[in-house]
Amino acid sequence: MDGTLIDSEKLWDVALRELAVHYGGQLSAEARLAMVGSDMATTMGLLHEDLGQPWRDPATGAAWLTRRVTALFSAGVPARPGAFELVRSVRAAGIRTALVTSTERALVDVALHTIGRHNFDVVCCGDEVPATKPDPAPYLAAAAALGVSTVDCVAVEDSPAGVASAHAAGAAVLAVPAEAVFPVPDRVQVRASLCDVTVVDLTALLAAYRADLPVAAG
Repeated sequence: MDGTLIDSEKLWDVALRELAVHYGGQLSAEARLAMVGSDMATTMGLLHEDLGQPWRDPATGAAWLTRRVTALFSAGVPARPGAFELVRSVRAAGIRTALVTSTERALVDVALHTIGRHNFDVVCCGDEVPATKPDPAPYLAAAAALGVSTVDCVAVEDSPAGVASAHAAGAAVLAVPAEAVFPVPDRVQVRASLCDVTVVDLTALLAAYRADLPVAAG
């Protein structure tokens, strides 16, 4: 969701930097980049470590951050270039979709007012799975909810953690970096944006991915 469908990383950036100032510090660019695609617990850990304040209560910081981001989301969240157009094309083609995000359900529900709840058959949030990205659990859970195998899915991701999660789950992956270019595993395709991505492209990506899978014995 964040950074892939909606340009919300800038809003997270505002809230995180405000929280750092509230704590009497300044968030480094390196720590902020490491937070992209991570869950709240990881983000709080990175923030406190970056500020040299490991004694901070992560729950208190998470609650502060959630309140601030909710207020920012409520004002409306802009779409990433080409994202909503691609979602509409995928839906028009009759393809089932899942939103797989590390963001917690309360914030996702706010964002869905912009994204459109009707655009997804399944919504899998960071606080609804046993482990979050880069663990494969979110994508495995989403595929199970859709009633399909991950090898029949294409995941579109913007962060290293998201790509790692989808790749480990066994899905074909299209990486569209939102903040900075990063290394990706073999067979992961990379595009600068979703503006020129079509359903045909996703179908071809999946076909190429599946053609490279090992053939099961027997």
